[in-house]
Amino acid sequence: MPPWLLGSLCCVLAARAALGGGPAGAEAAAEEEKLIRVLVLLPQDDAYLFSLGRVRPAIEYAVRSLRESGAGLPPGYAFQLTYEDSACGNRALFSLVDMVALQRRRPDLLLGPVCEYAAAPVARLAAHWDVPLLSAGALAAGFGAKGGEYSHLTRVAPAYAKMGEMLLALFRHHQWSRATLLYSDSNPERSCYFAMEGVHVVFQEEAFHMAVHSFDESSRHLDLDDVVRALQTGERVVIMCASSDTIRNIMLAAYRQGMTNGDYAFFNIELFNSSSYGNGSWRRGDKHDLEAKKAYSYLQTVTLLRTVKPEFEKFSLEVKNSVQKQGLHEDDYVNMFVEGFHDAILLYALALQEVLKFGFSKKDGEKIVQQTRNRTYEGIAGQVSIDANGDRYGDFSVIGMTDPEAGTQEVIGDYYGKQGRFEIRSNVKYPWNHGRLRLDESRISEHTNNTPCKSCGLGESAVTGIVVGALLGAGLLMAFYFFRKKYRITIERRTRQEDCNMGKHRQLREDSIRSHFSAA
Repeated sequence: MPPWLLGSLCCVLAARAALGGGPAGAEAAAEEEKLIRVLVLLPQDDAYLFSLGRVRPAIEYAVRSLRESGAGLPPGYAFQLTYEDSACGNRALFSLVDMVALQRRRPDLLLGPVCEYAAAPVARLAAHWDVPLLSAGALAAGFGAKGGEYSHLTRVAPAYAKMGEMLLALFRHHQWSRATLLYSDSNPERSCYFAMEGVHVVFQEEAFHMAVHSFDESSRHLDLDDVVRALQTGERVVIMCASSDTIRNIMLAAYRQGMTNGDYAFFNIELFNSSSYGNGSWRRGDKHDLEAKKAYSYLQTVTLLRTVKPEFEKFSLEVKNSVQKQGLHEDDYVNMFVEGFHDAILLYALALQEVLKFGFSKKDGEKIVQQTRNRTYEGIAGQVSIDANGDRYGDFSVIGMTDPEAGTQEVIGDYYGKQGRFEIRSNVKYPWNHGRLRLDESRISEHTNNTPCKSCGLGESAVTGIVVGALLGAGLLMAFYFFRKKYRITIERRTRQEDCNMGKHRQLREDSIRSHFSAA
């Protein structure tokens, strides 16, 4: 056979093999069809509660459980996991694009990102490429619009708007329609800002009256006494989101300013089932514990409902051991994100099975996304229900102080998101004055002078009054001078802060996360 003919034949055979024309090619194509490539986009930095070091053990636990059970995935199917550092920013998008460019193939499933600014461009690209994106993050209200660029996003953790629905049910129970929203807006991911946005959106739909205050708890010039004084000009029901230590300091300031006497109700949002945000515990072992215990009798904490299953205990222990081997030693080894990404693997496996039954494949991303919705299944910590919009229903608990003397805090109410039902435990006594909190007016005049006039002439008392009046007038003029000076400084500071906030909101709009929160 001429050399040139042999060379041509080899080229043809190689081409046929590459195209799947031979048995080897067909076998490779079959293996490829059953290999589910998963790209996990989470930050490497362990400062985040959803870092790769914390979440990776949970994802691998779920994959291993499916493989060992033999019932989670169709025969022959397997996951191939790739982990990339999202850096909670644009690096998530770059990692996705690099993977596709270098490997010349798209992932079959995206897990993450969590941070809103990182998730927005990745979610748009996932919709364009028809790739399912499952995340325990991207919880901002803007991601709720699934009709267009976020159509392939399924959120396996309750979005902030779901927490807003829970608080709405709580307000209806107490017959309230006015609130002050107080939150810290200091960290780059702006978790408390987006959390309060979710509450604001839900309350706004009900035409509730709201006063909104934000502060930077990382600022050296933060004076929480001033923050608490500002609350006194707002509404009597205060919803707060900040770090656990800041919440405690706010409650101590409220106690010292006489706001824990039944005229105010305070609610604290504990984000992500983590003590990093709004932990409801008052005890620190310091000299302020006694005051804090008294103050916390007027504070109730909103947190995700916790359920305990035997399997969950095993899962928690394994995650803890894996995380500790990486040198991380802390109180919260299992939080909302760790549970959520575990449950995301289970949800995808269920959806894929349904799609394959109808003759579709893993490449039919839109079909898989449809099967993740309107579905209830068993997660690692209990039942998980996803609504028709691809968002997980939120089940929440309210924790309050049931024994003011001992400082005991217990669950006093539960909210079940799928049913929209709020259940208060029996024999719960509220520390606040319901009549005061139900007032439609934000403030009333509490002191009136009913003393009758005893003299109508210019006697000694009248002269004394003129002198006192003159002194008061002089004092008012001096006060006005200092107030005008301080007010000008305050305006200048506020202008600088608003310029900073506008910069943040401009970045938010550029990422197309549509915010309805008008607190800037």
